[in-house]
Amino acid sequence: MNIAIALQGLATFSWLLVVGVIALAVVRASKARPIKGVSTMVIVLIILAVALSTVSAGLVFIQPDERGVVVSAVQEKGYRDLALQPGLRWVIPFAENVRIYSISRQTYTMSIMASEGDIAGDDSILARTKDGQEVYIDASVIYAIDPVNVVQLHIDWQDRYEDEVVRPLARGIIRDMASRYGVEEIVSSKREELVVNITSELQKKFTENDLIMVDFVLRNIHFSEEYAAAVEQKQIAEQTALQAGFTVEQKKQEAEQARQVAKGQADSVVIQAKGAAEARLIQAEAEAKSLAIISTILQDNPDLLTYQYITKLAPEIQVMLLPNDSPFLFPLPEIPTP
Repeated sequence: MNIAIALQGLATFSWLLVVGVIALAVVRASKARPIKGVSTMVIVLIILAVALSTVSAGLVFIQPDERGVVVSAVQEKGYRDLALQPGLRWVIPFAENVRIYSISRQTYTMSIMASEGDIAGDDSILARTKDGQEVYIDASVIYAIDPVNVVQLHIDWQDRYEDEVVRPLARGIIRDMASRYGVEEIVSSKREELVVNITSELQKKFTENDLIMVDFVLRNIHFSEEYAAAVEQKQIAEQTALQAGFTVEQKKQEAEQARQVAKGQADSVVIQAKGAAEARLIQAEAEAKSLAIISTILQDNPDLLTYQYITKLAPEIQVMLLPNDSPFLFPLPEIPTP
């Protein structure tokens, strides 16, 4: 439980008692009743209320995620140089007061969606790219107050740092960085580079204003309706061209396949022709060799031809012709018919 808050509550309660007792004394006096005891009680309660109010005004409890800036009437500069650290701290009652600042991380969002941003309605950042296109950027800046420089932040900005530092710096730097890239680079190849450059510049500017830049989130990029329509038409044209390219490539492959088939068939015919020619040549060579062998045999055995001739005669042959040097014709024996 926060002791400082508890003491403030007791002080408030004691002043209420003082008021109640004074009212009781007035009522008793109006009825001509003695108020000596009541007067004493009022004095005691007033002393107690003043003491509690004084102590509660001097005690300040600083949470772990907070720092306290002491504004002092007894300091020549009007403030203490060092901020109050976490814990129960004491300041001069009624001469000093404390402004407490949270040093935890905070997120400031600018979005086209009415329910997402810190400001209601369309709070996206309108930027113009290097090639003249308008884009709408949704972004979030995550930051924190520098606990070391919280006193200087109070002197420079007090509680206006979000509206007068975080917001204008973020929007200005995002617009400036977006103008260095083309629209296609922002949405594709150089988006990460854009984020890195924005983060780096924000870190530099926030440090100069006693803030810590934690992270930058590029949430979304929207285009104007005209450019979105042009992009859609371009994508359709690219898809059509790509499909046409596929068709042409398919036809080329089919033509090449047909050519390879025809070439294969032609090669097959050539191979068959070569095979037939070689076979014919081999056959002719074999026949020539065979005739040469036969000629040699006939030269050595002249009667062999006559023998072959006789063996080839059909059974119905009735007359046989003998060589021209034989003067006789011999009738063949009759073959009985079945």
